[in-house]
Amino acid sequence: MENKTKFRPDPGIKLMDQVRQVLRYHHYAYRTENTYCDWIVRYIKYFCSKKHPRDMGKTEIDVLISPPASLETQRAQR
Repeated sequence: MENKTKFRPDPGIKLMDQVRQVLRYHHYAYRTENTYCDWIVRYIKYFCSKKHPRDMGKTEIDVLISPPASLETQRAQR
């Protein structure tokens, strides 16, 4: 088995450029790249008071990842 090193984006460039670099390395579609970047920007602007993701804690990130409580209630009622 080969010992492959994990791809790491250039730390000297801006966050969104790093995201694009990773997505391009993994050959994501252009539209997918734009969608992911748009979601990241929205999350930072609206949920984190424009705080850099490396300065966020677990609870701040869980807010985006976990579905809203209303969806959980709908799923339980089905």
